[in-house]
Amino acid sequence: MSRILAILKKEFLQMRRDRLTLGMVFALPLFQLLLFGYAIQTEVKHIPTAVFDQSLSAESRDMMDAFSASGYFDVYYSATGYAEITNMIDSGRAKVGIIFPPDFSENLKKGDTATVQVLVDASDNMSSNTAIATANAIGLLKSQKIFIQKAQVSNIPYEIRVRPWYNPDGITAYYMVPAILGIIVTMTMVMMTAVAIVREREKGTLEQLMVTPIRSYELMIGKIVPYIGLGYLQITVALLVGSLVFQVPIRGSLLELYGLTLFFITASLGLGILISNIAKTQMQAFQMSFFVLLPSIMLSGFLFPREAMPLIIQYIGNVIPLTYYLVIIRGIVLKGIGFPYLVSQVAALLVFSIVLVTISIIKFKKKIA
Repeated sequence: MSRILAILKKEFLQMRRDRLTLGMVFALPLFQLLLFGYAIQTEVKHIPTAVFDQSLSAESRDMMDAFSASGYFDVYYSATGYAEITNMIDSGRAKVGIIFPPDFSENLKKGDTATVQVLVDASDNMSSNTAIATANAIGLLKSQKIFIQKAQVSNIPYEIRVRPWYNPDGITAYYMVPAILGIIVTMTMVMMTAVAIVREREKGTLEQLMVTPIRSYELMIGKIVPYIGLGYLQITVALLVGSLVFQVPIRGSLLELYGLTLFFITASLGLGILISNIAKTQMQAFQMSFFVLLPSIMLSGFLFPREAMPLIIQYIGNVIPLTYYLVIIRGIVLKGIGFPYLVSQVAALLVFSIVLVTISIIKFKKKIA
């Protein structure tokens, strides 16, 4: 028993000395519990909406007020044509487009059916399902009010014509498979890079590099390039599986997708190498990588629409590279859009890549830590 107690004392002393690991064991789960418990909401409200009102009547404004009052549609844009509505939905600035025809008011006054066209970005299943159900419910409620007010009504007063775009059948694989590809690349680039470099440092193999004239940035490039090749191999395999097994359509340019993916890969690699510079052991590197991976899954829009999250959580999600890459890959694969619609996402990933790789090069010392 005395020997067992001695070992127990030794282990507790080692745990107390390793304050970084001890802090992560207790602080990270608590932080993640509070963060994700506050962030994850399944009820999607405040969907960005664009309106093209050709009627410009009191009746169309009354219907639009009903959409806004529901709390599910936030009208951010007033379009002047169909092309502008299409551009806003393609670029992701708007998830819903509401179009009132020129004869909307006249049809309602004559007792004919007044139609409202609702275009929905169905590349996001959860948001699109909410938008479609709410739009139909608003049309039904408005019609019921007229039925109650007027005893003799031969036609349905309002008809909501919903057109889901990009994924009209609501196939989950279309929405999830491209996003899973982003998660796979994140996990490989961040976790494997961080753990591999720390493992090499623990084994002492970096000592062989200390006596060479190689510079820090040259060593960094040598470490990064093989993982870039591995990332592209994973993307190729995942796209083949998604296309052949799940029949996910690839509507955009594969060349553009591969080119823009480079920014995401370098940003993820920079994050992984930065973790390897901070961590002292493989366990610390693994824990830090997991701390990056879990927010990437929860806050990037992979599982839950970002529109449903509180504003402060959306700001936190803006510092996650996967947030921008999901827009890129879903846009190219499902929508068929190209670089002109994705400039802001590419610019954000470029900034991430430059900042993270630069910091990693500065901190990466050609010596044993």
